[in-house]
Amino acid sequence: MSKVSGNLFVIAAPSGAGKSSMIDALLKRHPQGSMQVSVSTTTRKPRPGEKEGEHYFFVDEKTFLEQVDKGNFYEYAKVFDHYYGTSRHVIEDTLASGVDVFLDIDWQGTRQVKAAYPGVHTVFILPPSNAELERRLRNRGQDSEEVIAKRMAKAQHEMSHYAEFSYLIVNEDFDKSVQQLEHIVMSQRLRRSKQQIRHREILQDLLAE
Repeated sequence: MSKVSGNLFVIAAPSGAGKSSMIDALLKRHPQGSMQVSVSTTTRKPRPGEKEGEHYFFVDEKTFLEQVDKGNFYEYAKVFDHYYGTSRHVIEDTLASGVDVFLDIDWQGTRQVKAAYPGVHTVFILPPSNAELERRLRNRGQDSEEVIAKRMAKAQHEMSHYAEFSYLIVNEDFDKSVQQLEHIVMSQRLRRSKQQIRHREILQDLLAE
């Protein structure tokens, strides 16, 4: 019997919009392992507490670039002297097991993924206002005024690409936004193409003469 494959989602947002918190909340609602965040490959060294295969797949730059040449990444980028990429094999193996996968990448990476995997479902998360976005960044208490100004400028540029995504969520009410994200994910699971595989025996029985 054919097995139902998982769905691939890109979840993108400017820093401070609440993307990571929303994904974490959704995963807690579905703890049985039916969905997960993709584990990226990187050339940077592990930080204290980070585990191979759980937080990242750690490789040296030579190995990473060899994988690039072989076309083993859906998308990759160099950030602050280190490479980060989304492994094609890891994603395809996870989807084949029936698990939905979330990619936490930016609009540029999303373009690469859409070219490599046209069936991807893309979601962009927006803050309700620039003032609220700035308030959230300040409440983190981690950044200087200069860094906050740079993050806001970058956010403006990122948000200008919202129209490249299939779904749009304005994260004003956190619980409501998580529910909307959940609806997007679940609606893909209920597509006829998925359901006719999942419920093949029921359909055969219902339509038997």
